[in-house]
Amino acid sequence: MPILNRAAELQDEVAGWRRKLHENPELLFDVHATAAFVADKLKELGVDEVVTGLGRTGVVGIIKGKGPGRTIGLRADMDALPINEQTGKPWASKTPGKMHACGHDGHTAMLLGAAKYLAETRNFTGSVAVIFQPAEEGGGGGNEMVKDGMMERFGIAEVYGMHNFPGIPVGTFAIRKGAIMASTDEFIITVKGLGGHAAMPNRGVDPVVIGAQIVMALQTIASRNADPLESVVVSVTKFNAGNAHNVIPNEAKLAGTVRTLKKEIRDLAEKRLKEIAHGIALAAGGSAEIWYDRNYPVTYNHDLETEHAIETAISIAGEANVEKNVNATMGGEDFSYMLEARPGAFIMIGNGDTAGLHHPLYDFNDEIIPHGISYWVKLAESRLAG
Repeated sequence: MPILNRAAELQDEVAGWRRKLHENPELLFDVHATAAFVADKLKELGVDEVVTGLGRTGVVGIIKGKGPGRTIGLRADMDALPINEQTGKPWASKTPGKMHACGHDGHTAMLLGAAKYLAETRNFTGSVAVIFQPAEEGGGGGNEMVKDGMMERFGIAEVYGMHNFPGIPVGTFAIRKGAIMASTDEFIITVKGLGGHAAMPNRGVDPVVIGAQIVMALQTIASRNADPLESVVVSVTKFNAGNAHNVIPNEAKLAGTVRTLKKEIRDLAEKRLKEIAHGIALAAGGSAEIWYDRNYPVTYNHDLETEHAIETAISIAGEANVEKNVNATMGGEDFSYMLEARPGAFIMIGNGDTAGLHHPLYDFNDEIIPHGISYWVKLAESRLAG
């Protein structure tokens, strides 16, 4: 079955919602105007129950079907990024330094479109929970909604997510069973030495040299510690030390991220990072203090729910347009917390030949709206068939 006729009819209206959200981006948990727009729209659409303030600023709408039954959750994210937009589009961000550069405006609008369709037709038994989440971009809003008891409160049995993906054609989907996105740990290494005159390094302990050695040695976690067939990325993205040309500072700070697709490799990477930093600093006569935060977990698609997602995508796009075993990406996604709480699946929908995510020239492709709405509707109806 191709896209739903009603979904195609809704494209212009939903694109209008999307562009309004795009013009007014908000960051992290500070999505008060976006959440209010979502809540008002859900009420206007006749959604049976609308709950705000979950996970601080999240919104959940409950749409009841023809009779009692299970509840499944469909999730979209609402927050933007701290980027200056350069698209020049008529609907470009009105707020300097804030931009919907990841398509969360489109995700929110598509799920609102699906809510409109489902509230009109109610061709299912049980309930659909449409979940609008804040703070995906580094704030862990998905975790906050889970900790706020969302799954238990609404009796959510399964949960599904969707993200646009530039570079794959409009009308296509991509998914895989198991790990589809990486864990996103963060670290700060504070190297302590003994500063002094740059002309007399022998009288001190140079934390800059120690830090440089640590940066290079951390790359051996992937090349010499992890199994070559496993995925691990250790990136040092900050190196701050000193403020004068002729002064060796007392300390240097390194920071970065560790990405993995398996718990065992995650454990190994953390262990080796700490050993390497401490060992190199000690050998040079200095010391290292390490802050290590296990941030978003691996986004892990459950087998059965992934099969349901694949079947739904094929019903809309055709088998040739659904990649069932796409390569995992080392990017992170806090829908992972919801997948730890309940079985479910996360799917990519093609955004066409656009700028990449998190780029100042990126814009969500409104042509994919009918495909996204159709996916949500058909998934809900098939999972809650009477």
